[in-house]
Amino acid sequence: MPDPSSLVLVITAPEKAPCLNATLTDTITRIIAKDAIIESRWLSTGEAWELRLVTQADGGQRLKQQASTVLIGLPVDVNILPDDGAPRRKKLLIADMDSTIIEQECIDEIADFAGVRDKVSAVTESAMRGELDFAEALKSRVALLAGLEVGLLDEIIGSRISIMPGARALVATMKAHGAHTALVSGGFTYFTDRIANSVGFDISQANQLCVSDGRLLGTVKQPILGRQAKLEALKSEAKLHGIPLSQTLAVGDGANDLAMIRKAGLGVAYRAKPIVASEAKAAIKHGNLKALLYLQGYTRDELVE
Repeated sequence: MPDPSSLVLVITAPEKAPCLNATLTDTITRIIAKDAIIESRWLSTGEAWELRLVTQADGGQRLKQQASTVLIGLPVDVNILPDDGAPRRKKLLIADMDSTIIEQECIDEIADFAGVRDKVSAVTESAMRGELDFAEALKSRVALLAGLEVGLLDEIIGSRISIMPGARALVATMKAHGAHTALVSGGFTYFTDRIANSVGFDISQANQLCVSDGRLLGTVKQPILGRQAKLEALKSEAKLHGIPLSQTLAVGDGANDLAMIRKAGLGVAYRAKPIVASEAKAAIKHGNLKALLYLQGYTRDELVE
């Protein structure tokens, strides 16, 4: 069992460009007093390494800074997490979809077909940075899509949407170890239903576009699923499955995800806007979604791919 007064430093690198080695990890290890080290191990050679140590007065922030200095210039993510006795392997995953489980923002791709991408993308960026009210920003963007044929959404899914590297492994591995998984998006059910099925999520929630005679009306059904709804999804799914919030993981990239990221046992900012990265318990900028498994202590040979 983990020492309730310990910390774990997790360093991850891109899967396709693993750049960690024993020289680097030995240098980091020598920063710490020997009697403070509990253990170190490779989770994936060259790609993920962790060091468990006794709790530091500053929560390990100085060590994190020192490790980052050793690794400066390398595309690595350095995170330090409490190892406080709560299971590291979480039993509930709540994930955002756009720019998290998929590589695109669906509404921007729809807007491209409608010839209004520049207008919509600017609002999307501002909303994800937390500068605009999400519901109002969504309504203003969807209004620009009025008249677009619904059939074009299938074309967008087939030609414009790609699954984020590591997404399927993240979901499959957590499910193989007994976790429940939910895709909760401020986007649209037309996309989440299909993406959730493709990636393997147990359930999905999103906003529903209003349609008439095969065309978008430029509105969404109320109530709009935004920041608070994502938080409620985290709480309700945890309660439904009897999972303490300490055993949950939430991941996203925008301000709309902040509430659930703050509340989850492990909240991860994934290639996120600064406001999200600054408040999350962990942040992944360089690695793919498999890094979330390494944060939970999984090793490479335990991943389901």
